[in-house]
Amino acid sequence: MSDQSSAFLKKTRTVLEERLRQLDERLRNEMRARGFDPAQDASLALTGPLAKLYMERETIREELEALTGSRNSTDDRDRS
Repeated sequence: MSDQSSAFLKKTRTVLEERLRQLDERLRNEMRARGFDPAQDASLALTGPLAKLYMERETIREELEALTGSRNSTDDRDRS
């Protein structure tokens, strides 16, 4: 892999990781504001705005997984 390709992949990964952190934080805050436990996001029937944030976060997470070939460390399903 060329240095240029590596630099592009690193930048893309960094951008996706930052976007994932922002979405995760926003989803958690929105869920708390509505009285939900953010740890249960995958098991709740989320309303429109929350569902949209959840799906956007999952899409970014999948893009990162495809880019890195592994699960992303910000995956809250792995947290206690």
